Amino acid sequence: MNRLAAAILIALSTTGAALAQAPAVATASQAPAYNLEADVKRVMKEFDVPGIAIAVVKDGKVLAAQGFGVRKLGDPTPVDGKTLFEIASNSKAFTAAGLAMLVDQGKLSWDDPVIKHLPDFRMYDPYVTAEMTVRDLLTHRSGLGLGAGDLMWWPTTTFSTDEIIHNLRYIKPATSFRNSYAYDNLLYIVAGKIIAMKSGKPWGETMREWILKPVGMDTTTTSLEEHANNGNVSAPHSKINGKAAVVKPMPVANAIGAVGINTNTEDIARWMNVLLDEGRVGKDASGKEVRLWSEKQAREMWTAQTPMKINQPRPPLAATKPNFYAYGLGFQLRDYQGKLVAMHGGALQGFYSRVLLVPEVKLGIAIFTNAESGPALNALQYRLMDQYLGLAPTDWIGRIADVDKEMHAKELARVKKESATRAAHSKPSLPLAAYEGRYQDAWYGIATIKKAGNKQVMSFSRTPDLTGELEHFQHDTFIVRWKERNFNADAYVTFSLDHDGSIERMRMKPISTETDFSYDFQDLLFTPVKEEKKEK
Repeated sequence: MNRLAAAILIALSTTGAALAQAPAVATASQAPAYNLEADVKRVMKEFDVPGIAIAVVKDGKVLAAQGFGVRKLGDPTPVDGKTLFEIASNSKAFTAAGLAMLVDQGKLSWDDPVIKHLPDFRMYDPYVTAEMTVRDLLTHRSGLGLGAGDLMWWPTTTFSTDEIIHNLRYIKPATSFRNSYAYDNLLYIVAGKIIAMKSGKPWGETMREWILKPVGMDTTTTSLEEHANNGNVSAPHSKINGKAAVVKPMPVANAIGAVGINTNTEDIARWMNVLLDEGRVGKDASGKEVRLWSEKQAREMWTAQTPMKINQPRPPLAATKPNFYAYGLGFQLRDYQGKLVAMHGGALQGFYSRVLLVPEVKLGIAIFTNAESGPALNALQYRLMDQYLGLAPTDWIGRIADVDKEMHAKELARVKKESATRAAHSKPSLPLAAYEGRYQDAWYGIATIKKAGNKQVMSFSRTPDLTGELEHFQHDTFIVRWKERNFNADAYVTFSLDHDGSIERMRMKPISTETDFSYDFQDLLFTPVKEEKKEK
């Protein structure tokens, strides 16, 4: 693959020219210049986002690669086209491309059984173990529930990548194999492992050699450790008590393949142009076309593999409803105003991102934020697509903000009602001390409840930051409120008793529907650890 380094790299404007200086679309050059900055500033204010970076490419040219706002609240240093953001699950496209390159090299087939390449791979069901293919790893149809097993890497844990893959065998499926779509991360970690095994190098090093270097993504990194000598890195921000605040980074090196890429708008513009050009990166010294992957694999990545449910949007957002919605290989596929859109989102603590491509018109848009606001991404996504598809403008920012406020208010009201209607005067079945001890889940490990001062504290052996105080809710249900308030993931903790009055099991589930699905507390089933009595 070293020969790819000799390819002519895709040119990127070094000026980071503002979109306002470029024509909206090829057929609308006489239209007034589009004021991107005004829209982005409005979004930042409306959705409480400190910094946003935007990249737009059209017909192979870079129309925008710039930043807005600040990298870190309390520090005036601005976001620019070189500011690095964690793009989380937008890394999945890189993993899919890596597998596509292996298919082109004849080192595997999309429909090879996974156990052909990873003999020790196991799922909960032996049939699924035998039948799961490399393609299945990327298509979210394994039967696992939404985000199942994510607590092994989110927030930062002490599990190794190999331990995460090993523990897949203990996670019970939510549906039958290939029955329906449910987004997962763990199988992309398996895919990353296959890439590393076939290349003989770690996933990050392979991505750099196979993709980043040939594309010219010279400032892109594959781990947070690489940021040590780079001062132009955005800080993560999360909501604490409803207001954006700086939080510490969340390293997740054990989840590479599913996440791992950290990039900026200048580099992502190059990547989008390669995707829109079906893997071409230019020509070598002899004038021969150089590709990262074949045209056949480009089509495969953007071919529908798993149908996805189409939800009915609120009336103000009716025009955003797709006619088809599916997952390909590392990309979500849908239509918008009659055109195919290949896209993906990314979310890690303190960062959200969106990359979308409209192949028919060679349009690519990337939006990075240093805050956790899906509505901010949605508002800019539709505003920019309308602009570059030559459509009449719609006030998507206002409409999406109104819907977001309405939905958030309804969720707050639901949680308040749930609390108000609890059996407030009920008491636990057992003395509080009886709930203390160690509990074990098959794939997640040990949870401990112990007294600290006049409080009971819950902690997890493999997730150092996931520690919180328990407060009684009703009957044998408690609420754990995490010390790290930016998690926004407080959960119910419910104990069930056996016939003899002892604790049989402990279950959990998030209190709010707004909690990120990667806090998959509902998938845990804890049973008390039998402590051996010490001899006197």
